[in-house]
Amino acid sequence: MTLTGASCALASTAVSSAPELPRVGPPGGACAIHQPNLFPRLSTLAKLFAADRWIVLDDVQFARRDYQHRARLAALDDPGLQQWLTLPTHLPHGRPTLINEARLVDQRRSRRTVELLVRQYYGRSHHWDAVREVLGAVLDALDTTDHLAGIARASTTALLAALGWTGEVLDSREIPARQGRSERLADLAAATGSTHYLCGTGGLRYLDTGPFEAHDIPVLPFCTPVGTDVPLWQWSRRVSSLWALSKIGPGALANRLASRREARFFKPGRY
Repeated sequence: MTLTGASCALASTAVSSAPELPRVGPPGGACAIHQPNLFPRLSTLAKLFAADRWIVLDDVQFARRDYQHRARLAALDDPGLQQWLTLPTHLPHGRPTLINEARLVDQRRSRRTVELLVRQYYGRSHHWDAVREVLGAVLDALDTTDHLAGIARASTTALLAALGWTGEVLDSREIPARQGRSERLADLAAATGSTHYLCGTGGLRYLDTGPFEAHDIPVLPFCTPVGTDVPLWQWSRRVSSLWALSKIGPGALANRLASRREARFFKPGRY
């Protein structure tokens, strides 16, 4: 069966024997496979924090209505007040453009916009020093590249670093895998030596677990609390995690995410 570095094909529902794949990392631990998002939402950050490795899926089609080039900033004291932070993006190949092929329309203007809005929303936070570190990493990236994927990736790795995450980050395009949506995810998990695959609620809508079963890799559904009685998580699937970092600080936020990880807050089965 042919291996490839990218795929836009839908997963097959047939269960077949898993191919032999070259190992690209040490065995063990859970992996999360996710596209690079600009200042990702807390629900996304929590999933990555719970994983032992993040496989950056940037060789799939860019989606203008997704979070790859934009983030919702929530007001510090009233998260119901929100504003989009958007980086205007050029797609050199039109709609089929991959995320790692997308470029900023105006690199300098994007830099000014990011710095202005993040400071405007969170500059008076008691935890501004931590936010400023994350912002600084993104501004550094904006000084050196117009590649959207690199900038979005920098925003995520800076947030994870602020929380003390010690996992590894790998690039999907460097890992051989079959075509087919679910087959490819399963192969990426297997090739990295992952023993479990963390899947968010969105991915569960389309995931075929057959290819994972062929690799003997359990799929662990990952969810975050919902409801008004859990205020930190109430906005977790909507606004950037910059709000949570600014609101309670890196230490408290890391503890919240660590408690979810230690409690194995990704439960097999339907929910």
